[in-house]
Amino acid sequence: MEDGKTIKEIEEEVVGEFSLFDSWDDKYEYIIDLGKKLAPLADEYKKDENRVRGCQSTVWLIADEKEGNIFFKAESDAVIVKGLISLLIRVLSGHKTDEIINAKLEFIQRIGMTTHLAQTRSNGLLAMVKQMKNYALAYKLKNSTTV
Repeated sequence: MEDGKTIKEIEEEVVGEFSLFDSWDDKYEYIIDLGKKLAPLADEYKKDENRVRGCQSTVWLIADEKEGNIFFKAESDAVIVKGLISLLIRVLSGHKTDEIINAKLEFIQRIGMTTHLAQTRSNGLLAMVKQMKNYALAYKLKNSTTV
């Protein structure tokens, strides 16, 4: 969680950052830069069971729970996808399961991702969101059975 901010607040920050760019070339460059800053995923996690299905590129995604909050780590072999997953991690990581499951993630449409990404990338982005929400749901179910 970014300094106790809600998912909605972080989404607003992302929308604000993207509004600073005039062209989609600049926005893509920014996404690629975000991907370059994403911490690499340890090789032990780069296995088939951690791959996101539905992505044309290879994307590995893992989740961990600490004190009721879900934290995500990921990596991709494609620079633009690495940037996209980096954005999703920034918005969703560190929040409670219900917050993640119920997040509308309107920032994706508001910054123009749905109209400027190729169909395959757009499908991959949706697959990454779905996988992150599935992880949150799995932790929620796991915790409801252990209480």
